[in-house]
Amino acid sequence: MHALAERPQHVAPDRVVDFDYLAPEGHDDDVHRAWSALHRPGLADILWTPHYGGHWIATRADDIDLMQQDHTRFSMSSVTIPRQAQTFRVVPLEMDPPEHTPFRALLSPKFGPRPVHDLEGSVRELAIELIDKVIARGECDFVDAFAKRLPIVVFLRLVNLPLEDRDLLLEMTEASVRGNAERRNWAAQQLQQYIGKWIVARRQHPESDLISAMVNARVAGREYTPEETFGMMINVIFGGLDTVAASMGFAARYLAQTPALRRTLAADPTLIPGAIEEFLRRFGVPNTARVITHDFEYKGVSFKAGEQIILSKTLHGLDERRYPEPLTVDLGRPSSRHAAFGDGPHRCPGAGLARMELRVFLEEWLRRIPEFEITPGKRAVTSSGQVNGILALPLSWSVA
Repeated sequence: MHALAERPQHVAPDRVVDFDYLAPEGHDDDVHRAWSALHRPGLADILWTPHYGGHWIATRADDIDLMQQDHTRFSMSSVTIPRQAQTFRVVPLEMDPPEHTPFRALLSPKFGPRPVHDLEGSVRELAIELIDKVIARGECDFVDAFAKRLPIVVFLRLVNLPLEDRDLLLEMTEASVRGNAERRNWAAQQLQQYIGKWIVARRQHPESDLISAMVNARVAGREYTPEETFGMMINVIFGGLDTVAASMGFAARYLAQTPALRRTLAADPTLIPGAIEEFLRRFGVPNTARVITHDFEYKGVSFKAGEQIILSKTLHGLDERRYPEPLTVDLGRPSSRHAAFGDGPHRCPGAGLARMELRVFLEEWLRRIPEFEITPGKRAVTSSGQVNGILALPLSWSVA
């Protein structure tokens, strides 16, 4: 247990809610419904919770959209709650413009349409390989057998790191985004040691991979510092592993529980890209924070410099003011830009790669295993945190 903060005088009593974002009530059964409790009637749009030193939570899409794009008042300088004692920043995620711009400029071309297109063939081969390993068994834990496996191998190929390191990297990323303070500190130390040796190696012997591009790049006429290079590697790891795995898991769980939609997509794969956007909207994954840069008033809220506020993509996608009947996955829903990949200067540069991985997964899984369900007598296990996750998804199907 952790101590709860006292309500500051500038926080109105009607904005206080007892909400632990790392473990909201019911999060292990359905993390998105657990978060949607913050949309219940009578609650303010912007809330304050006494957990982890006290912090704000923006619950509505309009406010989240504005705050994501307004770095002058809502800084990206620390995206985790509680703040971690560390010697590095996640680059360029924890930088504001204009500082972040040259770092972002290095990453963006590496995830553009041409590189993503060039990767698709190998991603498809890998997806088929992973499915073929389990199809004859008639069951698997989808998270362990597929959702975690495909993104980590894609990442390791991008950066040309040994495939045998995948389990270690998965353990470290899991601890970083959903662990307690002790586990987060452990993960940070382990990641620094692991990535540090590759930074040295690729500076001495550059290759054509993403790590080599980062460690040998220059910004403002100078080389990246080791801390900047490490921070950028952390950004790529977190953005490419845990979030994509979670999105795959939530989509697979929904399809296992919704035969009509599953059969529609299997019969007409051209509907898959639109379904992906609905899955990303309905099952938002990141819950990152911003730092209030100075004292100011916003919609009746007195913000104070140094306070933090969570901008939950989960709550954005479940806002009934923006998305009527938000818990329903509706392929005919009018187009509305969701917040799954952020917005403004920090919109995720890997969005195209993530969409391609999700599309390949759905195309190949539904082609080979069009009929599946959550294994009778078992259940999916979900989890909340800086990144919502699905920890277990037991699936089964008939074997001809």
